[in-house]
Amino acid sequence: MNLLQILLMAPPPGGNAGGGGMASSLIFLVLIFVVFYFFFIRPQVKRQKDQKKFREGLSKGQKIITIGGIHGRIVELQDTTVTIEVEGGVKLKLEKSAVAADSQDQLTGEPAK
Repeated sequence: MNLLQILLMAPPPGGNAGGGGMASSLIFLVLIFVVFYFFFIRPQVKRQKDQKKFREGLSKGQKIITIGGIHGRIVELQDTTVTIEVEGGVKLKLEKSAVAADSQDQLTGEPAK
C-alpha cells in the first residue's frame, strides 16, 4: 500500500464522533446560500421586475434615456420596438430592452415609478 491509500483509509481524528463536523459544514453552506440569496439574487430579480414594469408602461411622448446614453422622446411604440426622436429630428428605432430610464427621473434624482 502506498501512503495515499493509508491516509484515505484511516479513521477520522477523534474516533467515530466526526459527525458533528459534517453538520457544521452543512449549516455553513446553507448560511452562505441564504446570504447570497438575500444580498445578490433577490435584489437582482426585483430590479428586473421593476425594469420590465417600466418598459411595459412606456407611452408616446415620454422622454427616455437608452442604455447607450441617448436621450430622446418616444414617437412610436410597437410590441418589441420603440421609435424615438433625438435632437435634430432624427428618428431611431430601438428594442424596448434598450430603454434604461425615464429622462425626468434622471434629472430629478427620483426613482422610476
